[in-house]
Amino acid sequence: MYPHVTDDSDRWIARWLTVCAVVIFGMILLGGVTRLTDSGLSMVEWQPIMGTIPPLSAADWNLAFAKYQQYPEFQKVNYDMDLAGFKVIFMYEYLHRVLGRLIGVLYLFPLVFFMLRGMVRRSLMPKLLLLFVLGGCQGLLGWYMVKSGLVDRPDVSQYRLTAHLGLAVLVYAYMVWLILQITAPHRQWVGKHSVTVFGLAALVYLMILSGGFVAGTDAGYSYPTWPLMGEHLIPPSIYAEGWRSAFEQVTTIQFNHRLFAYGLVLLVVGVAFRNFRDSADVRVKWGSVGLVVALIFQVTLGISTLLSHVAVPVAAAHQGGAIVLLTAVLFFTHARSTERSRL
Repeated sequence: MYPHVTDDSDRWIARWLTVCAVVIFGMILLGGVTRLTDSGLSMVEWQPIMGTIPPLSAADWNLAFAKYQQYPEFQKVNYDMDLAGFKVIFMYEYLHRVLGRLIGVLYLFPLVFFMLRGMVRRSLMPKLLLLFVLGGCQGLLGWYMVKSGLVDRPDVSQYRLTAHLGLAVLVYAYMVWLILQITAPHRQWVGKHSVTVFGLAALVYLMILSGGFVAGTDAGYSYPTWPLMGEHLIPPSIYAEGWRSAFEQVTTIQFNHRLFAYGLVLLVVGVAFRNFRDSADVRVKWGSVGLVVALIFQVTLGISTLLSHVAVPVAAAHQGGAIVLLTAVLFFTHARSTERSRL
């Protein structure tokens, strides 16, 4: 049933998944820019097939702009926007949606080809199919998110935005994990440290979700200072609305994100130092170094995002840095869970 499954087949599948992962990384970056430029509500319809064709004539652009003018974001926020300004935000959202469709094509057609050629190992097949299903759910969740901003409140729900981001990151992370498994088949699963290292990956993932709430509520604008928040280390207004403040009050959301970051810095540095010192596995040592480098990069971008008053290029790089850090954690996690005592 699998006559053509060889090491060369695995290499081709790993290359294909790597291309898909890189494009998904770009998709996450573009999604961040779309949010930062408030472009996500510019396309008020979801057309999975016809939506791949942008407005091509002046009449098409005027029609798209007229549809946008019927919704609260234009009526309450962008009421002075002209057609030229609309074209800018429309193209960000349009490119975001088109890239999502491109990912589907890049994934589905090679998958079918590899399956028909019998190049996919039996154990890998359900994992690849699961990724396809999750990708489809991501598209549906994206429109569900946009719909939340096409009502009285001209902004998408931070809950739906965070769910949309979280699923995208989950798809990316699972894909990277499969790549690591396929490209290092000689490393056998030990599992001795799996709880600890997977816990680290889970914390970084939760940190990214925390960033989703910051983006979804524009909490980054509330205190563009560091290390203090305004004049306080701990603002007096945090949790003023009870537990809901953690998800709906900008001061509490930014404070929690900072606090989470401080704790993660201490944990990652401690884990990296200990494993670099104690492990005899070169892959674990490289993974430990990668953790610290990615962490420094991300912390620098986080502080810069605040001090730049959430400048779009810096904030987008900060979101990308979170994915880089997660990638480094996944590499380290795989290395630690398959650690060899002797080289």
